Amino acid sequence: MDGDRLTTLVGFLAALVVLAIIVWFIGVDDVLDALSRADTSVLVLIVGVATVWLSAWGMALWTVLGAMGTPVSAPRAIFVFSAAVFSNNVTPFGQAGGEPVSALLISSVADSEYENGLAAIASVDTLHFVPSIGFAVIGFVLVIAGAAELTRNVAVAAGGVVLLVVLILTAAILGWRHRDRVEATVAHVVTPVVRLVARVIPGRSPPDESAVEHRIDGFFDSVGRVANDQGTIARAMGFSALGWLALSTSLWLSLYSLGYTTPFAAAMFVVPVGSIAGATPLPGGLGGLEAAFIALLVPTAGVSASVATAAVLIHRGATYWLPTLFGGGAAAVIGADSRRR
Repeated sequence: MDGDRLTTLVGFLAALVVLAIIVWFIGVDDVLDALSRADTSVLVLIVGVATVWLSAWGMALWTVLGAMGTPVSAPRAIFVFSAAVFSNNVTPFGQAGGEPVSALLISSVADSEYENGLAAIASVDTLHFVPSIGFAVIGFVLVIAGAAELTRNVAVAAGGVVLLVVLILTAAILGWRHRDRVEATVAHVVTPVVRLVARVIPGRSPPDESAVEHRIDGFFDSVGRVANDQGTIARAMGFSALGWLALSTSLWLSLYSLGYTTPFAAAMFVVPVGSIAGATPLPGGLGGLEAAFIALLVPTAGVSASVATAAVLIHRGATYWLPTLFGGGAAAVIGADSRRR
């Protein structure tokens, strides 16, 4: 545990160094001057919009858990999703690194098997993909329609999104069509790792490959229940789209609080595309995500780098730091309740 805390601490320090370098490069005085002009009443509104985002994505998790046969109340789903956001924000590689912890938190609250929790959070993340691409495409089209020229940063970002969509969809289709082979392969690869970990943990007996394969099969069964329920998919995507809209609104309001009324399409494009940088090896993509937002916001919103940086810092304060603090408390409560039981 001490090693995990040290790793997290080092990761945060590295991320803060990256943020400091970004602000220093753009100009500390210019960024602080822009921040000093922020409208306090709009900042309060941004926090409210961020709460809408967190609640909407928590409701997407609530919808998925109901389809899996492990329903929880809507407030508890939002509460556990907040804890999942915390785990994503404090582990390297963003959601990819935080998913195992998120699955543990969800399975504890839903009183279900671990693989069901993992399937739930994986399904929610997958369902977020389609609305995010929709927002990016609509935003890109509107930005280009109102722009005098296509800048290199925007063109590269758009090309990267297209490539990513093709790769993810291809992998998802092939993986699902050959899921039996995938299950067997994953079981064969994971079993030695699980057995090694089980030997280290007191009171745990190493499982055999059939037991691991049974767990993996349960994961795919849970995902299948969601994939085959069109109503669940539609409702979850609706909540997801509401969340993306709230995130875009938060960034737009961050610029507005500084005295700039920019095209909303710019925020619609920047938020989902820039979020790809959350996969960097820093906690929650901290540092890398801010850099991507700033690089995309300057050409699409038509603001200076210092204003873009100030707006991104405000936006991330409401959508990264506040949820991390609240989610950390939620994770502590869930962990304490689990130990009691």
